[in-house]
Amino acid sequence: MKFAEHLAAHITPEWRKQYIMYDSLKLMIYESQEDAPNSLDIIEEDALNRYFAQFDEKFLAFCQKELAKIDSFFSEKLAEAQNRYVLLSHEVSLTKSGDTLRRVRQMRRRSSIFHSGEQHKLLSSHCRKLNDLKLAFQEFYLFLILIQNYQSLNFTGFRKILKKHDKMLETDSGVRFRMEKIEKANFYTNKQVDSLITDVENHYINELENGNRQKAMKRLRVPPLSAKRATWTTFRTGVFSGILLVLFFLVLGLFILEVRLWREICFSDDGSLRNSSSIDEFDAHCLLADQWRRSSQVYRGVLLSLLMLLLIGVNMYGWRSAGVNHVLIFEVDPRNHLSHQDLLELSSCCLAILALSILTFLFAGNLSIPPNAFPITLVIFMLLFLVNPLKIFYYRARFWLLGILGRILAAPFFKVNFPDFWLADQLNSLVSVFDDGYFLLCFYCVQGNWLRNRPDDLLVETDNSHCNSYAYGYGLRALVHCLPAWFRFAQCARRYRDTRQAFPHLVNAGKYSTTFFVAIFQSLAVVSRSNNSSSNESTYFTLWVICAVINSCYTLTWDLKMDWGLLQVFQGENKFLREEIIYSHAFYYYAILQNCVLRFFPFITIVIWKLNPTVDPDLVATSLAVCEVWRRFCWNFIRLENEHLNNCGQFRAVRDISVTPLEEDDQEALNAMMDNEDGVYNRYVDYGTGRVPQYASKLAGRYAVPCPVSDDDDD
Repeated sequence: MKFAEHLAAHITPEWRKQYIMYDSLKLMIYESQEDAPNSLDIIEEDALNRYFAQFDEKFLAFCQKELAKIDSFFSEKLAEAQNRYVLLSHEVSLTKSGDTLRRVRQMRRRSSIFHSGEQHKLLSSHCRKLNDLKLAFQEFYLFLILIQNYQSLNFTGFRKILKKHDKMLETDSGVRFRMEKIEKANFYTNKQVDSLITDVENHYINELENGNRQKAMKRLRVPPLSAKRATWTTFRTGVFSGILLVLFFLVLGLFILEVRLWREICFSDDGSLRNSSSIDEFDAHCLLADQWRRSSQVYRGVLLSLLMLLLIGVNMYGWRSAGVNHVLIFEVDPRNHLSHQDLLELSSCCLAILALSILTFLFAGNLSIPPNAFPITLVIFMLLFLVNPLKIFYYRARFWLLGILGRILAAPFFKVNFPDFWLADQLNSLVSVFDDGYFLLCFYCVQGNWLRNRPDDLLVETDNSHCNSYAYGYGLRALVHCLPAWFRFAQCARRYRDTRQAFPHLVNAGKYSTTFFVAIFQSLAVVSRSNNSSSNESTYFTLWVICAVINSCYTLTWDLKMDWGLLQVFQGENKFLREEIIYSHAFYYYAILQNCVLRFFPFITIVIWKLNPTVDPDLVATSLAVCEVWRRFCWNFIRLENEHLNNCGQFRAVRDISVTPLEEDDQEALNAMMDNEDGVYNRYVDYGTGRVPQYASKLAGRYAVPCPVSDDDDD
């Protein structure tokens, strides 16, 4: 591998501009050779020497400028590291002052096994503090490794470019510059980073892991600085993708044949099931056609969710290829997280299962199984996979996702971080999934009679249209449409409460509030038409259109200006974009164009509803939902890039782990509890085996406060 490729693969993305400009220096050398007077020119040898001497002076001046930049940045990061180490060491000493940690661990059973809520709170705070300290040391250790890598890469870059300079210009000024300047520079001669790494290792081993070096170094391990290739994951992704393609074309072909039979046998010209007084006019195909109209909505919700998961995997590949540090942005563990290969494998496997479920649905008559049993079985399987408590099948990632979903559902009662509102934005593009989930509950739990498996069952009333009606359930469907927007509205309100910044949080909340009015007036217009109230229908339809226009313009403007940070430069190379971009210009212009178009796609629903009500609404809704998922896929690329550039502006390369020190009063109260014989109970642990005696666990009950440690070894 050439050094330029090696440098690009191993740099810290947030510090990209602070590394040696190796490509620019190499380009200078090549251009000097191309621009040099050739042998055909009638020149004196002294003139040629003067040309290369001038270039040599210019080249070394550029190297000197790069050296000053690197030295300055290194000194800044070294000072930051030293200050952070002092703070962390001080926090450890505070936490362990008065032998608090030792006494908490070695405390024996007291005469009183219960303690007050305040004591319980203090001990819980102490345990959380220990875990926060461990995590802070792990992130700090990664930060030191990045600085060490910064030193090594820049020195290697100078050595190689100066060697190339001397070789092509047939001079030794490069090696002299390296010996006089580079090898005496602070970023190369300073070994304080190595000392800090050793101190952190010793501190972590002795103070936080009780001398267990193997366990400590396993937690401190640093992930590869270049992308690792999971061969078996790639192989399984290919296998699942191949199975998916075969099943897709098989299902597509069978479905086309089945639809033709449905049209010939079961449906009238207006698309409704033919009325008949005789069972002989119907067969299993008509039963399947009737049930497909209901099951298709359940399958649509699963398909859109899996399609979103697949595209997020492609997003992750694009982010990593472009140098966008999504691991830092989402604040996941850099030592243990899912890669794009894992997401592509998971999504392709689940899509293959979805295709298999549809295939069995089409052959339900031959299997003597009710067709509607297959969609609900698929949904239950997917939910069980997600909430499976066993530490298998991406346990940490699944429960990380469930934790974020829990905070979204509980908004605005929790602090909002980037992963929270990013995932809530994804949910706003999956409104159809919420709608299909509502239909699933209505059809399978309320409607009943979904186990029909005989042709004569078609004579039973099968009109389930009320599950899709806005008037059914006192407007529950309209409420379901508002749920994703409510989540983001509540998050914006919470961020305003935390920051007291009306802009952008309250303005952003206003954007999501327009969705409420669109859903309300849409439902009122539909209900008015069903009640044959033309005057009310006209009024509500007008209000629906006005609110839809405001919503589309509002969200489009926010996408371009706030989420993407574009429309900052109106001339030059990056016209209508911003000063710094990562992707190609064509991608930005395509994203802007398709976002402008797709943000106004909901008007297709309004036009069809007004001018041609006979068009199948499920077909229109499915098409618009797929387009919205694609729009969000493109939106994700630029949204993460904008966040990444903000981190680059702050040179933020690792997570900021907040370690709030114990208040002095709390520390004194905790020490007093340790001194008081009846002040606290902590279960006895045999640290030789790591087990809790049975009698101790029974006595402790719900008031025992162990210090839990997350299992970092699980995938």
